[in-house]
Amino acid sequence: MYVRNQDRKDQDLGGGTHRKVLAYSPTLMNVELRFEKGAVGAMHSHPHEQIGYIIEGSLIYKEEGCEDVVLHTGDSYLAAPNVKHGIECLSEVKLLDIFTPMREDFV
Repeated sequence: MYVRNQDRKDQDLGGGTHRKVLAYSPTLMNVELRFEKGAVGAMHSHPHEQIGYIIEGSLIYKEEGCEDVVLHTGDSYLAAPNVKHGIECLSEVKLLDIFTPMREDFV
C-alpha cells in the first residue's frame, strides 16, 4: 500500500489549522497537520498514543504535569494515552502526527 499526499483531502479545521489524513490501518495512522502562526491546538486527551514530528516551524508543546517547552524543526514529542497535551504555534508549523491505534474520529 502507498499514499500520495496530493491525493489526500486537506481538511480546514478552523482557527488556522488544517489536517490531512495520510496512511492508516486499524492499529496505526499518520496525519499531516499545518498551523498558521499563532494557532493553538487546545489542551486535550485521547486514548491513543501519539508521536509528533515537527517538519517545519516552532511551537510551544504543553503537557499536563510538565513544563512547557519550545520545539523546532526536527524535534519530536510523545503524548501518552489519556494525558492532556496541546500546542501554541510560534510560526507557521507543519507536523506529522502518528497515532496508535488509528484515530477513527479522523476518518
